[in-house]
Amino acid sequence: MKRYKLGLIVTMLIWGSIGIFVRYIDFTSSQIALVRAIVGSLFLITFSLFSKEHLSKEKIKANLLTLIGCGICLGFNWIFLFQAYNYTTISTATICYYLAPIIVIFLSPVLLKEKLTSIKILCIIAAMIGMLCIVGIDKNNMGSNNIIGILYGLGAACLYAGVVICNKFLKDIPGKDSSIIQLSVAGIFLIPYVLFTDGINFSQVGFLSIGLLLIIGIVHTGIAYLIYFTVIQKLPSQTVAIYSYVDPISAIIMSSILLSEKMTLLQVFGGILILGSTFISEIYGAKVKEKESIPQLCTTEEDENI
Repeated sequence: MKRYKLGLIVTMLIWGSIGIFVRYIDFTSSQIALVRAIVGSLFLITFSLFSKEHLSKEKIKANLLTLIGCGICLGFNWIFLFQAYNYTTISTATICYYLAPIIVIFLSPVLLKEKLTSIKILCIIAAMIGMLCIVGIDKNNMGSNNIIGILYGLGAACLYAGVVICNKFLKDIPGKDSSIIQLSVAGIFLIPYVLFTDGINFSQVGFLSIGLLLIIGIVHTGIAYLIYFTVIQKLPSQTVAIYSYVDPISAIIMSSILLSEKMTLLQVFGGILILGSTFISEIYGAKVKEKESIPQLCTTEEDENI
């Protein structure tokens, strides 16, 4: 059990560091997202071939339209998140991004036919207050670029919420199969987008950027997803939910140490409200599911950290 928890922590730390890597890559956000999707999917496909774990064609075919929707949201979600890193601090972008679970809760009565309990409503209110704290600080003291960064972060959160909601409609498909198809779809749909917007030209980019980009594709996507898929099958959903917050917390700490990004007390308070509300909502949801004894698919847990 300890080694699975350690594997989950390592995965969260890897994901928490992605903003640091993006800052030093001389590619556009869409180009980074494209390479990440292609390299990550190729890594997982290669691993599946060597491990002789074949994809379930029938299950993929049965969920194909939903998987396509997930993949499109996933690819553009990365573009918006990487853009947020370029305009505002990694801490602010990460906190905005973690509004996604709250957005899912807000939309769940309409899209997922789930009831809004008093705890969920309080979590939504707390998250909104936290967001006002973040926006207020940036608007008054940090310039208009940070507002743009916040908007990109919120856009990424909305797209990520779309990934989560789409994944909840997947039926009886292994998590690794689902993610391979979603990453592949993201790459396929991003190719024409990148060609018609930024283009693809590696000749004027340094070896450092190319190396960091490959690390994001192999380590932050391929290896991290592989570890994640392995450990979540061995750990309770509440444990996965709790440990997933190593991701945003480590992102904030690393950006503070390595990039000298500072947070004011009001920002810290806003961040606590947002991350605290999502944490409570997820733990509450996990407890409800366990009480109702509803079996959970890998994909409903995986969407939290894609």
